[in-house]
Amino acid sequence: MNISEKEWMVLNALWKTNGAELGVLVEELYKETGWNRNTVLTYLTRMETKGLVRINKEVTPHIYCAMIDRESCQKKERHSFLNRVYSGSAGDLIAAFLKEEPISQEEREKLRKILDNMEV
Repeated sequence: MNISEKEWMVLNALWKTNGAELGVLVEELYKETGWNRNTVLTYLTRMETKGLVRINKEVTPHIYCAMIDRESCQKKERHSFLNRVYSGSAGDLIAAFLKEEPISQEEREKLRKILDNMEV
């Protein structure tokens, strides 16, 4: 499932609030986006159709919750990015990051441990 940047913003607000009513989500998203109530409601409704959001209409006001957890979304996004940009090569991805961003000695040691502990 493809999640847009704006849908990520909505999901982050849902995860941060652990599900909330529309007013709370509008307030949370307004800080970052400037979106009004109608814009937030439109995103939530569309995301419900995609299976990303659940709307509990049995209570008033309605409660909006993420249907997918953050870790699962991040995992799917990493996998998608790796396949799209690096043809599935994690080594190429890591090498590209390491060439562009210096890492500390502590980070190097952590990376070595991870690589040493991997079953290849």
